[in-house]
Amino acid sequence: MARRSLPALKELLKKSTNQCSGSLISIRSVTYMPRPGDGAPRPVTLVPGDGIGPLVTGAVEQVMEAMHAPVYFEKYEVHGDMKKVPEEVMDSIKKNKVCLKGGLATPMGGGVSSLNVQLRKELDLYASLVNCFNLPGLPTRHENVDIVVIRENTEGEYAGLEHEVVPGVVESLKVITKFCSERIAKYAFEYAYLNNRKKVTAVHKANIMKLADGLFLESCREVATKYPGIKYNEVIVDNCCMQLVSKPEQFDVMVTPNLYGNLVANTAAGIAGGTGVMPGGNVGADHAIFEQGASAGNVGNDKIVEQKKANPVALLLSSAMMLRHLQFPSFADRLETAVKRVILEGKYMTKDLGGTSTTQEVTDAVIAAID
Repeated sequence: MARRSLPALKELLKKSTNQCSGSLISIRSVTYMPRPGDGAPRPVTLVPGDGIGPLVTGAVEQVMEAMHAPVYFEKYEVHGDMKKVPEEVMDSIKKNKVCLKGGLATPMGGGVSSLNVQLRKELDLYASLVNCFNLPGLPTRHENVDIVVIRENTEGEYAGLEHEVVPGVVESLKVITKFCSERIAKYAFEYAYLNNRKKVTAVHKANIMKLADGLFLESCREVATKYPGIKYNEVIVDNCCMQLVSKPEQFDVMVTPNLYGNLVANTAAGIAGGTGVMPGGNVGADHAIFEQGASAGNVGNDKIVEQKKANPVALLLSSAMMLRHLQFPSFADRLETAVKRVILEGKYMTKDLGGTSTTQEVTDAVIAAID
């Protein structure tokens, strides 16, 4: 009797162990061991910005407070029609090293420079990163989209070197340097290596701009040789846009000069679910600014502001990126999981996602979904 029951007992113990293991895996990831003092609250510069900015940054503040996240905000008023970013704001960002910001409206024409570009140049935030991916529960035309667009942030067409040669003739200079091309390529390949990404695609127009984009490609090719485990390929920017809207799942990490990256990131965001749900940030050697990933719609319009129906998802996910950057991975995971749970349930969605919810209703739903 005892001998016959022994195999059954072993099988029962095996099942029990497997169930327990599965339960543990689903509840908690590999233990993160912080350094002493890592739990100290960190100051973050907060710039609500224009348009929907105060709504979505307000949502982040509420969620951070509900999570008891170890960050506190130093809030400053900055608006896109200012001539430059106030000194006290720059001092705060330089001191804290990290900033969270809403959109800053850039006036069209008139010689007023973009404060967004000013921030990137003064802080040398040379890498812009936008993660465009499918969110379960959010229907899109394409599936299996998970693209990271890494864009050079400090030169190219955004160099701001424009002048009127003679009345009616304006010359705008595109600047590409070996130094900036190499460091953005290194950042893209390093990102791919650290995040187990398999391929890096360089986007260019070297068939026409043979010297400028040719230098960018040359730099990418040199860096690619140092990462033999990562596949490298190149695509002309116009073909890239066509491929994005037809077969976006073929792309993994994309590295681009400045202007192309803006176009590609917004296109990829639209394909994956819209600019209202795509996180992003700008990073340099010493500082980082986190904001809505795709620039289109980051200020919104008056109607959305009046109705208070701005989508806070993009900035909430960008905040999760910020928490991970600050070495608070558990808080980042909890925030991401809560946001994804709300999207999956589909009960609280703003107008851009096919719903009727207000910013506050989505925020409350995320807070309720936090573990």
